Amino acid sequence: MNRNLFLTGTGKKGCTGTNGNKSTNLNYDQTLAYLYSRLPVFEQIGAAAYKDNLDNTVLLDRRLDHPHKNFDSIHVAGTNGKGSVTHMLAAVLQEAGFRTGLFTSPHMKDFRERIRVNGICISKEAVIGFTAGMKDLIEEIHPSFFEIATAMAFDYFAAGKVEIAVIETGMGGRLDSTNIITPLVSVITNIGLDHTRFLGNSIRQIAVEKAGIIKYGVPVVIGQTQAETKEVFAQTAGEKNAPLIIADQVFSAHDARITSGGHLLLDISNKGKLQYKRLSCELPGMYQQKNIVTVMAVLDELKKQGVMITRQAVRSGISKVKKLTGLRGRWDVIGRHPLIVCDTAHNEDGLSVVISQAAMTDRRQLHIVFGMVNDKDTEGILKQLPADATYYFTQAGIPRALDRYKLASLATDAGLKGQVYGTPGEALKAARNLAAPEDMILVTGSTFIVAEIL
Repeated sequence: MNRNLFLTGTGKKGCTGTNGNKSTNLNYDQTLAYLYSRLPVFEQIGAAAYKDNLDNTVLLDRRLDHPHKNFDSIHVAGTNGKGSVTHMLAAVLQEAGFRTGLFTSPHMKDFRERIRVNGICISKEAVIGFTAGMKDLIEEIHPSFFEIATAMAFDYFAAGKVEIAVIETGMGGRLDSTNIITPLVSVITNIGLDHTRFLGNSIRQIAVEKAGIIKYGVPVVIGQTQAETKEVFAQTAGEKNAPLIIADQVFSAHDARITSGGHLLLDISNKGKLQYKRLSCELPGMYQQKNIVTVMAVLDELKKQGVMITRQAVRSGISKVKKLTGLRGRWDVIGRHPLIVCDTAHNEDGLSVVISQAAMTDRRQLHIVFGMVNDKDTEGILKQLPADATYYFTQAGIPRALDRYKLASLATDAGLKGQVYGTPGEALKAARNLAAPEDMILVTGSTFIVAEIL
């Protein structure tokens, strides 16, 4: 492979760039079309794209000469919060002066959002070059879209001389394509009931799958104390001689509030001793308190290993996490009068905290633009949604989307009232037309609903 292709970038935090490469037959759009047509994409089709082994990942890694061994890493898994934790960690490391890789999924608008170095998306030329160089192996082993994206990220980070990369798992842990790395720290944010078809039908079973990222001798930070998972993590960490840190038993967040400028302001204590006064976070969701506590525990472990991270880097990174990493969709305010908020919450635990914040928000009527994918516990989710909100049921333009009419029917059975709209854009337009300036519009239920709006 010509790794020089991997060294071009846009020089911007966004994902703009040229759309072609003279050394290949396909331009960027054609390359993506090839990948989408040839590779099963879990976000699009669900179960048919799931691989229950690491065979393809190992073959791709061998072909690329094990690129993940050329940079340090942090590995982040969990049911909720892993995206926020991943981006905050990357932002802090960037501000600490490290050349920082960031691998996340899914993307909102452009595939290249998944792979960033110091906040800058992988170039279109790099995506084209990687795909062209791997086409023979792609045709031979038929990897999943996520397997190729992971291999591309690792190779890009190695070629770009990344010092440390923050790697977010896709769905699980034990069999996730990212699980070939040996990180400085493993992180599991929390465990909830999501992807039960693949990971198990109980909190304990899912915890076992997520615990699969725990490596021998590598510290593991668990973000949240949960009675159902405590034994699983303690046993796995013990078997692998991995130091176990429960973040919320060491660090705590308190006196949190949202500023008029749209930041979360809070104090952080370490074992009861104030460590950060009025820490500002660019992500204004009150639920970010748990994620920030997890981040603090991870940074503490990195410092113990000699990773130089100043207090100023911590403050600066967390206060500018969106600007530094491009993170979107977490209590993302996109309009005022009426207040319009997008949040990618898509399971019971995630939606419960978003709905709680909506209840605490100063507003009159609540309007909810809502859609889901078809492999969630729809009835369980609908039961926790507020009956006094006005609903705009819709679906994203992907095969995996739950039919909007079926969703509306199930919602009616759950006591929710609303109308059906063909697209998220049409649903939001209708909500804007009906909402008063003092009202709130919440767009949620699926990453893909939010992505179409953004």
